[in-house]
Amino acid sequence: MFNKIEKVLWNRRIGSSYCHMGLTCAKEYKHAKSGQFVMIGMVSQKTPLLRRPFSIHNLIYANGSVKGIEILYKIVGESTKNLSNAKENDGIKVLGPLGKGFYVPDNIRRIGIVAGGVGVAPMLFLVSSLQAEGFDLSDSTLFLGGKNKADLLCRKPFADFGIKVEVATDDGSEGKKGLVTDLLDLSFAKGKIFDILLACGPVPMLKSVAKLSETHHISCQVSIETIMACGMGVCLGCAVKSNDIAARYLHTCVDGPVFNSRIIKL
Repeated sequence: MFNKIEKVLWNRRIGSSYCHMGLTCAKEYKHAKSGQFVMIGMVSQKTPLLRRPFSIHNLIYANGSVKGIEILYKIVGESTKNLSNAKENDGIKVLGPLGKGFYVPDNIRRIGIVAGGVGVAPMLFLVSSLQAEGFDLSDSTLFLGGKNKADLLCRKPFADFGIKVEVATDDGSEGKKGLVTDLLDLSFAKGKIFDILLACGPVPMLKSVAKLSETHHISCQVSIETIMACGMGVCLGCAVKSNDIAARYLHTCVDGPVFNSRIIKL
């Protein structure tokens, strides 16, 4: 874990609501896992006082070495609005990598990835890491959903990795009209069976994915999106209820943000 002031490499607006940022990082980020996150704050920022969590979207390589990280974020409040105004070479306070990421066992061959809105952020790092490990993505599928077409992010980069991409929007402006979990359910109905489901997005979506995984007796990991104050388990503000009687609560920042869906109450 490193707590440093890093520099902005780029900060590009995607449509009206999203931004894609590159940041320098310590070389040890080469050991970061997909699903881990960083706590970020502007150096010049007075308010809000606390940093905010962002999934690592991908690693940036130069000459075979890790030189930076990417984050993908939605402008929703004061912190992200301030972040969207950051310029190249501006200083950013970065603490990370933090938390526990996704784990794909060696016997897995077919992965169903479900992402809603900005929940797609850690999934590009996941797919990139799998390909780097020699995983054949051709029989896996990314189910990507959003409220409308503008919420469907990163389709081309995923397709470039060779993974099949299916999309759904609430308003029908792109892909199937309805929920992204409807696409997953339809895939099962057509006989497509996955060895594992990996999901990140709004809690109602995660609940639906977890329920489908239980119905079809498939392992499922979910990445929880929640507000965090410290990212290190000190403030205890990101507690999530556990199904384990011996440990009634788990903490998203240290026990997650990626959890086996069976061990938490969504």
